[in-house]
Amino acid sequence: MTGAAQGVAVAAAVVNLVVAAWGGILWYRVAAQGRAIWRGVRASQAASVVHALAVGGLYIGGLDPADDLYVLYVGLPIAVSFVAEQLRALSAQTVLDARGLEDAAAVGKLDAAAQQSVVTAILRRELGVMAAACAVATFLLLRAADTV
Repeated sequence: MTGAAQGVAVAAAVVNLVVAAWGGILWYRVAAQGRAIWRGVRASQAASVVHALAVGGLYIGGLDPADDLYVLYVGLPIAVSFVAEQLRALSAQTVLDARGLEDAAAVGKLDAAAQQSVVTAILRRELGVMAAACAVATFLLLRAADTV
C-alpha cells in the first residue's frame, strides 16, 4: 500500500510541477495566457484532490504511514489551492488600488493602451499566484511521497 500511496503522490506532484513551470514561464515572459493554462491549474487542483481521496481509501484499507506529518502533507496541497484561489480573487482589486483606480468603471474611462495594461497586470498577478501555489503543492506532494 505504501507504493500505491507514493505513486499517487508522485503523479499528482508531476502534474503540479508541469503546471507550475508552465505558469511560471508564461508569467515571466508576460505572454498571452489562453485558456489552456487555466485548465492546467484546475487539473493540478484535481490531482491534489484525487491524491487525498486515494490516500483516504488506502488508509481505510490499512495504510499505516511511518510519520504523523503525512496527514498534513496529504491535506495541505488542497488548503494551499484554496488560499491561492482567495488571493487570486483579490488580484484585480490589488492592481486597481495600486494604480489609484476605484473600480472597473474607472478602468473603462482609460484609453485602450492603459486598459490593456491593467488587464495584463491583473491576469499576470493571478497566474503568478496560481503558479506559485502549484509549486508549493509539488513540494508538499513530494514530501508526502517521501513520508508515507
